Amino acid sequence: MSTVWPPEGARGAARQGEGSPVIPLASSRQAADSGHWDLAAVVGGLRAVRDRWRESQGRTKEFGGREFPSRDALQQIVGQLVGALFPMRLGPTDLRQESEDFYVGYTLDAALHGLLEQVTLELLHQARHSALSVDTARAQAIGLVREFAAVLPDIRALLDTDVLAAYQGDPAARSVDEIVLCYPGVLAVIYHRIAHRLYRFGVPLIARIVSELAHSATGIDIHPGATVGHSFFIDHGTGVVIGETAVIGNRVRLYQAVTLGAKRFEIGEDGALAKGQPRHPVLEDDVVVYAGATILGRITIGAGSSIGGNVWLTHSVPPGSHISQASLQQHAPALREGLHEGLHEGRRA
Repeated sequence: MSTVWPPEGARGAARQGEGSPVIPLASSRQAADSGHWDLAAVVGGLRAVRDRWRESQGRTKEFGGREFPSRDALQQIVGQLVGALFPMRLGPTDLRQESEDFYVGYTLDAALHGLLEQVTLELLHQARHSALSVDTARAQAIGLVREFAAVLPDIRALLDTDVLAAYQGDPAARSVDEIVLCYPGVLAVIYHRIAHRLYRFGVPLIARIVSELAHSATGIDIHPGATVGHSFFIDHGTGVVIGETAVIGNRVRLYQAVTLGAKRFEIGEDGALAKGQPRHPVLEDDVVVYAGATILGRITIGAGSSIGGNVWLTHSVPPGSHISQASLQQHAPALREGLHEGLHEGRRA
C-alpha cells in the first residue's frame, strides 16, 4: 500500500534562509520545538551528502518514486508462502484439514499477487537506465512469478527430505512436527529453498532480502546463490555461514558456527573485486561438518567425510576422510606438499 508524501495534515515549517527546505511538521507544538534541532541545517547537510554519493555513483539522473522491493512486504509474502507450504503446521491455528486446499489457494493467491508487485519493482530497477516500460516489466514479472508458483510443489518435496533428515539425525527430536515448529535450521532452509529459486529466476535482490529475513530470525546466513542438495540438516545453527558459490551435496549435515567461505578474492581489471567467481567450498554427498569448523576456498570435501570441530581447512580432502585438529597438525607437511595440488587439480581437470 503506497503512502503519499508528505502526509496529509503535515505543516510546513518556515524557511530559514534562502534555499533551505520546508520541513513538514505534524503539529504546532512540533513547529514550536523544531528550532531546538536546527532541522533545516541537518536536512540540507544530509541532502549534500546524498548528492555527493549520487554523483560519485553516476546516479544523479534517477527520477520518480522509490523503486526497490520492500523488506516489509516480502516478510509478509514469505510468511504466506511458508504457511501455504506447511498449512497444518505453520498455517493458522484454527485451520482444519478439510479446509486445507481452500486456505492454500487463498493464501497463495495473495502471496503471488504481492510477489508480482515486488518482482515488477526489481525488474524496473534492473532496467532503470534502459527504455523498459512498466507494462513490459509487469508482463515479464507475471511470467517469472508463474514459473516460481509452478515449482512450489518441488520446493515442498525437497523440504520434506530436509525435515526427515533433521528428525533422523537428532536423537532429541520427538516428532517431525517438533522439527518444523521449533528448529531454526529447518526454518533457515525453508527460506533458502524459496530464495534460491527466486535467485535462479533472475531477481537476486528479492532473493537476498528473503535470505536476510532468515538470517535475522535464526542467526544462519545462507546466500541465496548457494546450491544445496536434498536431505540437508543444520543442527543448532547459530553462526552458520554459507557463501554464494558453495555447492552442498545430498545428505549433508552442518553444526553451529560452521563457515563455508572464500579464501581469497580475484581483482578485476578495474581494481574492484570480481563478482560471481567460484570461490566457496564444494561438499560432496554425506559430509558432516562439526561445530566451529571453517572451510575456505574452492576446495572439495570428498563424499562421506567428516570435518571435526574448530578445524580450519583450506585444502581438498578425498572421500571418506576424517579431519580433526590433531590430524591436520600431524600431516601438515604432506598436505602442504602434495594433497592440495594433486587432489584439487585432479578434480578440476
